[in-house]
Amino acid sequence: MTTDLYLQPKLSDDEKINVNLNSLDLNSSAVAYYSLLKDSSTHFIPFSDEPRNHKRQKQIQNSNESVMSNSNLYSGTSNTLYSGNCNGSTESLNSMPRLQFRDHIWAYKKRYFAVEAMEEAAAALMNVEKAEAYEEKSADGMRLVQLLVSCAEAVACRDKTHASALLAELKSNALVFGTSFQRVASCFVQGLSDRLALVQPLGAVGFVIPNQRSMAFSSEREEALSLVYEICPQIQFGHFVANALILEAFEGESYVHVVDLGMTLGLRNGHQWRSLIQSLANRKGQPPCQLHLTGVGNCATRLQAIGNELAVYAHSLGLNFLFSVVESNLENLQLEDIEVLEGEVLTINSMLQLHGVVKESRGALNAILQKLHELSPKAFVILEQDSSHNGPFFLGRFMEALYYYSAIFDSLDAMLPRYDTKRAKIEQFYYAEEIKNIVSCEGLARVERHEKVHQWRRRMSRAGFQPAPIKLLTQAKQWLGKFEGCEGYTLVDEKGCLVLGWKSKPIIAASCWKCLSI
Repeated sequence: MTTDLYLQPKLSDDEKINVNLNSLDLNSSAVAYYSLLKDSSTHFIPFSDEPRNHKRQKQIQNSNESVMSNSNLYSGTSNTLYSGNCNGSTESLNSMPRLQFRDHIWAYKKRYFAVEAMEEAAAALMNVEKAEAYEEKSADGMRLVQLLVSCAEAVACRDKTHASALLAELKSNALVFGTSFQRVASCFVQGLSDRLALVQPLGAVGFVIPNQRSMAFSSEREEALSLVYEICPQIQFGHFVANALILEAFEGESYVHVVDLGMTLGLRNGHQWRSLIQSLANRKGQPPCQLHLTGVGNCATRLQAIGNELAVYAHSLGLNFLFSVVESNLENLQLEDIEVLEGEVLTINSMLQLHGVVKESRGALNAILQKLHELSPKAFVILEQDSSHNGPFFLGRFMEALYYYSAIFDSLDAMLPRYDTKRAKIEQFYYAEEIKNIVSCEGLARVERHEKVHQWRRRMSRAGFQPAPIKLLTQAKQWLGKFEGCEGYTLVDEKGCLVLGWKSKPIIAASCWKCLSI
């Protein structure tokens, strides 16, 4: 009789279960558990736990005595369970172990441990595959960065041959429907291609200046801007902050006037001013006697259509509304064009407009700001991209723009699926146009001259304005928390300005200014 507690009957070749463990990257314990899982259905493996063995020996002895003492259960007189000779049955029972309940529990626990070990091993394999994919993705991204920088250097050096070779390689890797960085790289590739076409060959002097690009809206750009407003928080953030500051400036005033530079970027329906009209109509006490809105822009027909819709909306809320149109760009704006009625308290609103008149000479913007200063606004609210895209050197602008728009495209990747047509329209018809203007244009044609908050602070101070700190950080964070897909966006107070960023990378900044005399 074997000395083991549990018999392990020898299996025939047909009964053996062969398991190929070479395909599983399991550790030794997992292999043992896996073997147990396969074998536990046919026989039991002896336990190596000595205290448990000692207990089982006693139990088996007691069970043998019990079987002998109760042999009448298996005798001929009691043939309910068995018939015939019971001697063989008794010897068989004496030779086989008597299983306890805890033995079954232990066997099932080992099965569970085996399955758990297999799941952990499979998860480890998946994590390895994900890590390898991430490393491969990171390597591809680094390769794209190197190619883009090398190509920008070649373009800056007017080396057309080398730049063309790099562009050919970039076009095969920078995919419009690829990763977020591949997509932003495709926009920079377009800009570099346009710039290379304007570069004079080596030995020549100068840079071919392209015709100044018209900023008139195409149907694609208009649709893209509407999608940016609807999906991304940047413009709505500016409207929220500006309206809060304008309402604060209008508190207790009866005749109020807002001068809107750019007229809400040309967005249809006048989203920003509908919200302001509703707030003024429902403000505590009495609503103002009259709201006067002046829209400044290049297309009088578009602006008038927006004004007509706003007038209908204001009258439906019982608010007296007056709308004026000034058809002019900012550089040609004259004070006589803006009609300020007696007793009106005036504020100025500028959403992503002033960077378009920033020039190398600084004189153009300063002249406009001084004109606006003469209107003595109680509040001048400015929303601008918080990035340095107006440096004197091409490579510096290129690197800053690459970093800035990579963050924007990454935020779009988090909010919209890769193959979403809305995301593609936003990227290709709105942000790509900004990127191409920054990368490929020079002189008057380059209008996307974004600057940092501290640069705007110096410019506004030179024009006679002083900062009015914005104390809306808590309210702005609450507003951002209600915005769908806001995870990843950050809000900080930078010396009285509110800066909206993506994963701490500054994207857009809102600031408020007032005249020194007020």
